[in-house]
Amino acid sequence: MKIIIPAIQIPLIIKRLAYQMVEDNPLLQDTVFIGLQPRGVFFSDRLVTQLQSLYHAPVHYGKLDITFYRDDIRRELHMPNKTTIPCSIEKKNIVLIDDVLYTGRTTRAALDALLDFGRPAKVELCVLIDRQFNREIPIQPDYTGKAIDTIFSQKVKVNWQENDGADEVVLMD
Repeated sequence: MKIIIPAIQIPLIIKRLAYQMVEDNPLLQDTVFIGLQPRGVFFSDRLVTQLQSLYHAPVHYGKLDITFYRDDIRRELHMPNKTTIPCSIEKKNIVLIDDVLYTGRTTRAALDALLDFGRPAKVELCVLIDRQFNREIPIQPDYTGKAIDTIFSQKVKVNWQENDGADEVVLMD
């Protein structure tokens, strides 16, 4: 196991991503931030808190469960999480937020699930970790905390204080 992002760097990365988003989306009232359940929510909670402190106003924030939109649902039993989208996404800019972008299948499922709530004007993707050379679906992030090169046998795990007792990103062989 190798630590690729230590705890001290995570708040800095989140702050940088928040600044990039405010720069790209100056009218945040037209933007809805949506964290992907389950593990993307730890990242999105912190990112939205940072956005609110920069913007000095509440932002539209929801959480999306993609359990029944996944293409691997038939292989194992998945327990669904709760979806909470507190406003209309119709003709809004959406920023999907997840912890790790790997094959692109989670993002594809999120796009399918999102369309059940309306038709957004634009959808962007923000990830803490981009495993950039492992795509099975042509999806690329708009906002990236850190891009890393990995092989298929390796696993990237984002640990969060709230869930795992520590903040860090580790690479496991």
